[in-house]
Amino acid sequence: MKHQPEKPRVVTTVAEMRQLVQSARQEGRRIGFVPTMGALHEGHLSLVRAAKEASDFVVVSIYVNPTQFGPQEDFAQYPRTLEADLDLLAVYGIDVVFAPSDQEMYPAGFDSWVEVGGIAAPLEGRCRPGHFRGVATVVLKLFNIVQPDIAWFGQKDYQQALVIQRMVADLNVPVEIRVCPTVREPDGLAMSSRNRYLGPESRQKATILWRALCEAKQLVAAGQKDTAVLAAHLRSMIAAVPGAQIDYVAFVDPQTLSPVRQVDRPVLAALAVRIDGTRLIDNELIAP
Repeated sequence: MKHQPEKPRVVTTVAEMRQLVQSARQEGRRIGFVPTMGALHEGHLSLVRAAKEASDFVVVSIYVNPTQFGPQEDFAQYPRTLEADLDLLAVYGIDVVFAPSDQEMYPAGFDSWVEVGGIAAPLEGRCRPGHFRGVATVVLKLFNIVQPDIAWFGQKDYQQALVIQRMVADLNVPVEIRVCPTVREPDGLAMSSRNRYLGPESRQKATILWRALCEAKQLVAAGQKDTAVLAAHLRSMIAAVPGAQIDYVAFVDPQTLSPVRQVDRPVLAALAVRIDGTRLIDNELIAP
């Protein structure tokens, strides 16, 4: 009979989490942190492996943060799969899973918020007002609770990683942010917890995001540098898919997210598309 690896320890209170971190620090251990909303997939696990390699005490948080969801968004439906997540994490021998309740994170009377400026305004910021305020607030809280040396994020949420980097720099948070490459399915679809919402037909349609990004790369390689032309081409490609609704197709500066007119230096192509009602995002850096 095969021995099942032991599930990681689960901690639900800030006080207990702090205590464990303090002990690890006293032992001189380097603390690595992977913040997640659970419904773990290979994308998250790639971050866990990176954390395991670079630190001696690994904390994974699993918390579906209510403050980053808008009123019409999928907070109630968002997949919550704690037991399955713990089974996946068991293989990696991580030290602790921090899975607090809403009451623990946002006790009665909570009323302090982190607002990140310009970098949070376009793209996701425009489509999801208040989203990054919720993200920045919960991530700063998690950093204060876990006090990691290094924290890992995925490139799929490119703007989120920039927002966190800006906040950490501006507020002198002593944590190093590392961003790992997007992990994709064999057909190119970026791994996402929201992919679970897609039925077989919608799942097939969802490959349009990656196909559009690949097309942009090919057009640039063939000499097309005008982002207006590129965006128009991608829009028509995506619009041809039944049930696809475009939130944005953007070609922006990778550091500032300001629109760019020409691909005369590396540019970020970013997409947000609803496929039969499920909102998916993806991006790719494109070099001239």
